[in-house]
Amino acid sequence: MTRPTRKFAPITHAIAVLAAVGALMALQMPEAEACDACNNAFKNEILNERADTLTGQDIMRAMDNQEQFQALTYSGSDQPGAIAQAGDANPSAVAAADSPEPEEEAGGAAPTRDFGDLYDDDEPFIDIIERDEGLANTPPTSYVSQNAEPDHEVTVELDEGQTYLGQGVMYDGFLMDGKIPGPTVRVQQGDVVRMNFKNTGNVPHGASIHSAYTQTSAHVGEIAAGETKSVTFRATYPGVFMYHCAPGGHAIPMHVMAGQYGMMVVEPDDTYKLEEELDQEPDLKLYMIQNEIYASGTDAVEANELYTTFNGRVFRYVEEPIAVEPGDYVRMYFLNVGPNLLSTFHIVGIIWDYVYWQGHPDAKMPGGQSVTAGPTDSWVIEFRIPPEEGAYTMLSHAVGSTSRGAIGLLAAEEGADGPDEVLADGPEFSEEEIAEKAEQAVRTLSMFGPNSMDKERPKVYGPDVDEVFVDIKGNAYDQPVIEIEPGTKVTWTNEDVFTYLDGEFSGIHNAVGTDGPEEFATSMLAHGESDSVVFEEPGTYNYICTPHPYMEGKIIVREPAEDDAQTGCTTVSAGGAIPVAVAMLALVGLAVIRRRSPQPAEVNPAA
Repeated sequence: MTRPTRKFAPITHAIAVLAAVGALMALQMPEAEACDACNNAFKNEILNERADTLTGQDIMRAMDNQEQFQALTYSGSDQPGAIAQAGDANPSAVAAADSPEPEEEAGGAAPTRDFGDLYDDDEPFIDIIERDEGLANTPPTSYVSQNAEPDHEVTVELDEGQTYLGQGVMYDGFLMDGKIPGPTVRVQQGDVVRMNFKNTGNVPHGASIHSAYTQTSAHVGEIAAGETKSVTFRATYPGVFMYHCAPGGHAIPMHVMAGQYGMMVVEPDDTYKLEEELDQEPDLKLYMIQNEIYASGTDAVEANELYTTFNGRVFRYVEEPIAVEPGDYVRMYFLNVGPNLLSTFHIVGIIWDYVYWQGHPDAKMPGGQSVTAGPTDSWVIEFRIPPEEGAYTMLSHAVGSTSRGAIGLLAAEEGADGPDEVLADGPEFSEEEIAEKAEQAVRTLSMFGPNSMDKERPKVYGPDVDEVFVDIKGNAYDQPVIEIEPGTKVTWTNEDVFTYLDGEFSGIHNAVGTDGPEEFATSMLAHGESDSVVFEEPGTYNYICTPHPYMEGKIIVREPAEDDAQTGCTTVSAGGAIPVAVAMLALVGLAVIRRRSPQPAEVNPAA
């Protein structure tokens, strides 16, 4: 079955190639964002060549309907909560971010505040604020002035890089503080919290904070490489919450699927029931995140997980059982990050004393054998270790996940010197440790580019195959490494469905060569669209998607028989081959990029 090729006039294709070159150059400039050139080129196409197509009409409707609030969101460092960078005239924000964390009162309770401490004198919605502050039984929202003094301040670094999953497996993905999951954040109900997010990576990141009952996107929704932004809010609702990367548009789910998330616990003013009955604090506070790891973007969007972990490592608490004593009172803070699978968490030999949906002390249920948690669902679980020594097995009773790593042990023994708490942070490794483990790893996974399995086992097509189809799904090429005969046509089809959101033409992709015998570039592809290139010249072609430069692919063209030797590669479209002048411009632009910095194909995952 032949798939349709995009119909482009030569001038439109020329624009696409120039946009690709511009985007690649922009990637090397810290002040520029990777997607801008591609966004602008695609916008011109939507407003002109594609205005009468169904895709163009749908996207233009989204653009028109989002225009009202677009200026309020992702507005840059002039918004409240943004932290000035070098050269910015915002010293007060820098001072606030670097100020020491305020002392907490005994017991962790927030200091007593006056109403006026939380808000500016010229608040535009003061009538709503006064109404919410006066409610008898319902907490106010989390909104406070971005200038309010925090009780608790946290800084989280957003980056791309490698971590170790266990069982000889390295993962090349998106990280928070250099790990998966990120740091466990704990505050008290009523605390004013300032969260600073520092992008130390190569592409835009961002943040969504589920414990914040207020606007966060305007402050930390998109953070450019090298930039730090912050948001200040009041933690008015108790519970167990997820926070994660959220740079906007299509990138929100992809950054979560790639590993950028963590747990935030807001401890309630009221005590949980078992603590009240036993009249003591827990002997063990156990913070537990269940999360999935994927080997490709296609697997991620189709929920075909390769591994499932507790706190970032497969079989972590089988290899390192958590020591407890018979009779210990345990409080577990459980969060299923997902991002796709259901968890039915259970401990063999334990019946819950009390569970609290989302960790809210008023959402209490007695007894039970398991808790059911979809992605972002959470529970506080209270139970006692029975007066009998032995191993109590923790697992998801959705046992497919258990067989992939979501299992651990509570090891009960009299006199055991166990921890008072176990955080939900992923394992931490030094650069030297990561380098050593990477050297010895049996495989390295990457959602968005060729992983070690792809490199070892490329998809090989014989001389009887005239055309190879590569689908783009989950911000990845579904066949990241292929080997073909000279003269084979490769057709890329965009199967990502996302539309226009948050100023980004989300889910648009292309394929642009970064090195190889000949340069090539497809057009920018919206959902369901295709474009093709015929490869004639033998050699290895590395390529990326310029709107998402962490997406990588490779094409190996075998040496032909002597009587079949040909040269060059041709982009197929209604307008024929790429005009020679445009191809030369692309060649010059790519040459400039190579002289300025490392190849874009080496950019670590992000955005």
